[in-house]
This record gives sequence, structure tokens and C-alpha cells, in this order.
Amino acid sequence: MSETKHTEQMEHSEHDGHEVSLNGYIATCVRVFIVALIAIGCMVWISFLPSHYSWAFKVTLILAVAAANAFMVAGYLMHLLSEKRLVYTVMTFTVIFVIGLAGLTLWAMQDFPVGTAVH
Repeated sequence: MSETKHTEQMEHSEHDGHEVSLNGYIATCVRVFIVALIAIGCMVWISFLPSHYSWAFKVTLILAVAAANAFMVAGYLMHLLSEKRLVYTVMTFTVIFVIGLAGLTLWAMQDFPVGTAVH
């Protein structure tokens, strides 16, 4: 009797007021893994598209698939989809600053001081 109660406690534990099922979590992990494999397959397929597609177009598609894959992993495995508003606010500012820094870097790539030798 005690053994079955202990097993039930292991399968269903309380965490921050949410009931967590081990079997449900494993099923979620398997689904995310399958989606990640599909995303990797899509990225490889995009890289082998015919040459009449531009390199920039292929890179854009691969980055879009990678962003969707990162959202799946972060959202489900790291439980970010169920977080509070503060976490979303911090993540939003992080994305804004990363995009801003990438934009500044690309904008300044050809901005060399006078007399600089470019090889």
C-alpha cells in the first residue's frame, strides 16, 4: 500500500501550485524532440534548394526555422509559455536590444576611419 502511494507521489508532484505529471512531461519532451528533428530536416532541405534561390533568401528561411525551433524548445521545455508578465517583459527588452545591436553592427560594417587600409 505504501509503495503505490509513493509511486503516485512521484508521478504527480506539486510545483508552484501546478500539478506536474511525469508521463505528460515525457510526452511533451518527445513531441518537442520530434518537432526539433523536423526543423533540422527543413533547414538541411532549405540549404539544398536549387541555385536560382539567392543565398540571402536561404539564410532568411533557415533563420526563421531556427527561431521557430528555439521558441518550441524555450516555450515548452523551459516552461516559458507559462511564466509571469515580468519574464515576458524582460525577454521582450532582450530581443529589442539584440536586434538593435545587430542593426548597429551591420550599419557600421563599412564605417572605417580615414586612411584605414582594407585588405
